[in-house]
Amino acid sequence: MSIIDSVATSYLESLNRHLALFETMGAYHQESMQLLEVCHSALQAGGKVVWLGNGGSAADAQHLAAEFVVRYKLERGPLASMALTTDTSILTAHSNDYHFDTVFERQVQALCKPEDLVIGLTTSGTSANINLALAAANKIGAFTVALTGRDGGEVKNIAKLPIIIKNDETARIQEAHMFIGHWLCEAIDMVVAEQQ
Repeated sequence: MSIIDSVATSYLESLNRHLALFETMGAYHQESMQLLEVCHSALQAGGKVVWLGNGGSAADAQHLAAEFVVRYKLERGPLASMALTTDTSILTAHSNDYHFDTVFERQVQALCKPEDLVIGLTTSGTSANINLALAAANKIGAFTVALTGRDGGEVKNIAKLPIIIKNDETARIQEAHMFIGHWLCEAIDMVVAEQQ
């Protein structure tokens, strides 16, 4: 088989794995509705939605925070949201002076309040910096959500609402997280636009 044939086969195999995962996404409907409810409650209470993740999940956190602050589809006012993955001075200073495991925990301690919603994205559920940050948010009294995968790892016992994508492939888990994230943006747009 030539490299061209292998690449063409790889494309279709990847698509089939994506489609197989998305056939299961109905199983996360109730948890996603609960996520919408706690997100709306946080915003109504004057809180903000705080996102955090590593690597590709860091980019997803930034993406979703931007959708809240700017807009998704409908015209509405800005919604309070931020990603803890964007301030390079904080990220590098903390990692240099302390430890990368606590880089998000420190920011949660500095920036979060009980009215907030803190959402950690971790495909494995074992990222120490995500888990420590969610535990710190729990201590503050904020509501915590984990978008995770595989068997949920340690984070399933930390987040108040763990949404565990039952898949072992990182890319597929991240695609599911972004589907839920984009749906949340669409749903919150609808709820907020209705009230304005």
